[in-house]
Amino acid sequence: MVAPRERVTVEEFQRIIEQAEKTDRPLELINGEIIEKMPTQMHALIVYHLIIALHAYLQDHPIAWVFPEARYELPNDPDSSFIPDISVVLREGRTPTTEGAAPYMPELAIEIQSPKQSDKFMVDKGKMYLAKGAKLVWIVYPRQQLVEVLTPTERHLLTINDTLTGGDVLPGFSVPIREIFPKVE
Repeated sequence: MVAPRERVTVEEFQRIIEQAEKTDRPLELINGEIIEKMPTQMHALIVYHLIIALHAYLQDHPIAWVFPEARYELPNDPDSSFIPDISVVLREGRTPTTEGAAPYMPELAIEIQSPKQSDKFMVDKGKMYLAKGAKLVWIVYPRQQLVEVLTPTERHLLTINDTLTGGDVLPGFSVPIREIFPKVE
């Protein structure tokens, strides 16, 4: 019988990541469990393509900031410290943090599936972002070249032939799904 893992609080996690920073290991705390992020080069290319599309939109519509790998910790959540692959935070009433985690959730959280992450893990993580205050979640599945869009009330799966939009969070934003996935030939 396997002993259950001991849950870690955000306070304990902070001490751990201060030590882990020496080894450049990206760690998250999700419901008291430490998760190591293991991005691949394909993962990084998809992040790059999405940030380019978001940056172009935000140049013309400066309503938000886009962040790769920024940390978020809610004051009333002692069990989680999140690092979405990409996050979008509306500017109104906020300034970017210069130290530590942001004390709120981004309006848009984007996750790119890594090879060892299950579809269920990705959807559960997306639902968790929504439950904690995000308004929109994009889950990118590189192997299948799909994007799943989650809102508090809807869930849609987009294919390579569809267009990803920003909904109420980024009005007027759109990018063809095929432009998110790099051509590797």
